[in-house]
Amino acid sequence: MAKKNAFYAQSGGVTAVINASACGVIETARAYPDHINKVYAGHNGIIGALTEDLIDISQESSATIAALKHTPGGAFGSCRYKLRSFEENQREYERLVQVFRAHNIGYFFYNGGGDSQDTAHKVSQISQTMGYPITCIGIPKTVDNDLPFTDCSPGFGSVAKYIAVSTQEASLDLASMCETSTKIFIMEVMGRHAGWIAASGALARCEAGDPPHIIVFPEIVFDRPAFLEKVKQSVKDHGYCVIVISEGARNPDGTFLADSGGKDAFGHTQLGGVAPFVANMIKGELGYKYHWAVADYLQRAARHVASAMDVEHAYAVGKAAVEFAIAGKNAVMPTIVRNPGEAYSWTIGEANLAAVANVEQMMPRDYISDCGFDITAACRDYLLPLIQGEAPPPYENGIPVVARLKKIKVEKVLNSHFSV
Repeated sequence: MAKKNAFYAQSGGVTAVINASACGVIETARAYPDHINKVYAGHNGIIGALTEDLIDISQESSATIAALKHTPGGAFGSCRYKLRSFEENQREYERLVQVFRAHNIGYFFYNGGGDSQDTAHKVSQISQTMGYPITCIGIPKTVDNDLPFTDCSPGFGSVAKYIAVSTQEASLDLASMCETSTKIFIMEVMGRHAGWIAASGALARCEAGDPPHIIVFPEIVFDRPAFLEKVKQSVKDHGYCVIVISEGARNPDGTFLADSGGKDAFGHTQLGGVAPFVANMIKGELGYKYHWAVADYLQRAARHVASAMDVEHAYAVGKAAVEFAIAGKNAVMPTIVRNPGEAYSWTIGEANLAAVANVEQMMPRDYISDCGFDITAACRDYLLPLIQGEAPPPYENGIPVVARLKKIKVEKVLNSHFSV
């Protein structure tokens, strides 16, 4: 039987370590030449497959592939594009199978979050019914840490480290000026429905009373009077107040505090602006001078302060994905399994894509304090191992060195054009 080629693609919001997963996939595939011929990457995720826009990774040197491990962003281009059901849009699935067949692709590795795992699951099912079975393995990735079945999501540990470090640094700035100037600092972080990133701000604390003094989670309904009282008490006790707030903070009626009214390609509400919203609330009610910041892309692109553990996790799930496929597994996703014991250790497990797809893992209630504005000791014990270790990139002329891909395209063989 002729060897098959593999197709790898990145999907959704990228992370500081998603390319480490790509490195794991590519290096492992190259180590099994008897099983996998070439690895192609989709230019801009699944869109690259639909439009037959493929990158020939065999044209990239081993050194360039190795450099992916310390390069942030999505090296091959990512996308927010959700495949609808087969009944809704049969033509997309027919096109995918057509492209995969034309390029002798038998393995599909999709690196993304819950929506991406849904795509991989759908392709694994539909390809069989259409007479061209494709081995589909999902590769976990999301800064939100909301994928089920895996102890953590590769990408999260580095964001958690960035938010903890940034909270500490900004807090020292604020504390030094609060007597005569700003008394409130608000850091807005990502997290639509899950407050894992906001929780990581608490890791900045070394002693009791250290900032952040308030954390606002999406899982807890925003209590305006209780929040303002806590701000006032913090200023009284410490002279200032540091707040870490999730973009997904919500009102009692379930609406977001900061809803821009738009939708993204996955149908999710566009968020952003909760920090200035809350800052103005504090100014209006309490009169304190404030500053606020939105971590935005910085939190998920900060490879220079990435967690070494996160890099290790990301590479491992990419490597495992290829090993799963070669072993004959299909429609599964490698997971991180935390071993029992006081000292942190982990292994690779697996979960069925059907169970992972479109499921969000929120913070357990016992990870959030009774007052709703802080984390518990159990949450801290969970988070701390994920930010351990430093994995700085190499530097040249004071700037991090990143992978520079040739991105040589695979020649198109299909005459038909497909638009998305």
